[in-house]
Amino acid sequence: MNIDSLDKKSSNASLPVSFCLPKKNKLLNQKEFSWVFESADYKASHKYCLILARDSQIDKPRLGLVIAKKHIKLAVQRNRIKRIIRESFRHNQHQLPSIDAIVLSRNGLADLDNPTIHKMLDQLWQKIQRKASV
Repeated sequence: MNIDSLDKKSSNASLPVSFCLPKKNKLLNQKEFSWVFESADYKASHKYCLILARDSQIDKPRLGLVIAKKHIKLAVQRNRIKRIIRESFRHNQHQLPSIDAIVLSRNGLADLDNPTIHKMLDQLWQKIQRKASV
């Protein structure tokens, strides 16, 4: 899929769909992270990853990342994981309700290849979406 095909698809829709991740869609400070950690309303767990989420105070979903050096030793690997998580969130943000979500890494996440991580994250986002819509 190229950029031209995305433009054609979005021009056919009544409202254009943006897949960017601006600063307002990110959890940025300790207070915002603590608010989610205090009492997460929704949890989606996998052997290599955990997503904690809480109903947001704003009308858009937001993302926070906790990728521990303890679990993923190399900075190159941590950065790769962060890019994949942000990309997955960007593609799924339009299906998600207004939540604040934190993705936490676990041991072994760096050993997975990119398509496997994408598939795992898509399943976790779907779990969060189902739990939040009930």
